[in-house]
Amino acid sequence: MTIYNNARFVTAAAIVVAATAPQAKAHDITNALLTERAATCADYAEANTASATDLFTKTHHDAAVTITTDGQTCTIASNAVPNHDFNTAEGFFNGFAEQDQTYTITATPTASETPTPLSLPMDNAVFLNGVKLDLLAAGCYGVGDGLFGCFDMSAPYRYDPMGTASNMFGTDAHNAHTQNDSLYHYHGNPMALFEQDNPVAASPVIGFAADGFPIFGSYINDNGTIRAATTSYRLKSGTRPDGDDGPGGAYDGTYIDDWEYVEGLGDLDQCNGMVQDGVYGYVVTEAYPHVMGCFTGTPDPSFEKPRP
Repeated sequence: MTIYNNARFVTAAAIVVAATAPQAKAHDITNALLTERAATCADYAEANTASATDLFTKTHHDAAVTITTDGQTCTIASNAVPNHDFNTAEGFFNGFAEQDQTYTITATPTASETPTPLSLPMDNAVFLNGVKLDLLAAGCYGVGDGLFGCFDMSAPYRYDPMGTASNMFGTDAHNAHTQNDSLYHYHGNPMALFEQDNPVAASPVIGFAADGFPIFGSYINDNGTIRAATTSYRLKSGTRPDGDDGPGGAYDGTYIDDWEYVEGLGDLDQCNGMVQDGVYGYVVTEAYPHVMGCFTGTPDPSFEKPRP
């Protein structure tokens, strides 16, 4: 379990709390930074609250997130309100609305024989503040207005909401915005959950992927040196096809197709993960794929998005 001091998460002995056990008094995690590196979701079983303001509409929201476990799986339920102020841009395309969401993940994740690709029908992860990660955009070059309507996962030149065209998607200072149904979600580093500048220790666990593996912040301990982990993806060289075959122009990160994986190029594998202290987990990176490139394990069906 986690205890709190001065609005920061502080490591304590892990206590597995059964899903049927009564919840202790909720902790206020408004603007809290995490420090815990326990790698199992059961270590975070507790109830939390927070206060957040939609800075564009000047409206206040109360966040609530509860994590329970039966020892085999964990359930993360929230109202999708972050533990920090949001909508710091010029207003989301779709207004924000609180929404109940519940995810189930295994407490004992295992790697699959082959990775599972990310896809639009499935959310990628949920952070410990109860807000989901949804990396892929439903916009591709040449499909509609480019921002929405590209649901064919084989379609080329899908925009990267964290790429050079990020302003098209109206993300706020936390690399997040709202979907058509007004649900707030991150597309990359949430910025508010772990120390971003000059950390003195390796980054904490900030959430869990749909396959149960933890997500760590950006910084790793490299033989005593604390530094940001590096992705093993790089921009392709040359220029994209143009005309009927593509948008043309240099490979600059506007589209996810602009990137290619090179094994061993950086610290992380194809899914943007690595082993730290004997534990495998995904790592937030500044460059593509930002948090995850694929699922190393098998994602739980609870992360499938509701069908319209």
